[in-house]
Amino acid sequence: MGVASSRIELLLGIVIGIIIASLYFLVWKLRYSAAIREDAVQRSLAVTAGKVHEQLVPYLPEFGFNPKDARFLGSPVDLIVFDGLAAGEVRRVVFLEVKTGTAPLTARERQVREVIEAREVAWAELRLTRTQN
Repeated sequence: MGVASSRIELLLGIVIGIIIASLYFLVWKLRYSAAIREDAVQRSLAVTAGKVHEQLVPYLPEFGFNPKDARFLGSPVDLIVFDGLAAGEVRRVVFLEVKTGTAPLTARERQVREVIEAREVAWAELRLTRTQN
């Protein structure tokens, strides 16, 4: 009877251990899921705020250009400014990326910056012809 009793006690200990581990895992999972959700909400708010800033930045005092000269692109750069367009004399074209806080440039944004800084910019025209039916 001693061996059977030991086996029952061992089995009971294993079952209790599994139950405790399962409860611990569930509590951990609930806390971790809540943290992930909160992080996702905060990131979403930051992205939304950034998109609003991109649209409103031409009307902020620190913009430095005439808001009428700015055209919103969104991607891969936020704005193109045709400096002087509203006055009738374009002096330069400025590609403007708007960042808030310490947000770094994305890889695509860095590539665009490098191409512009290397002066690999061109003008092209596409003339479409209408076909008569």
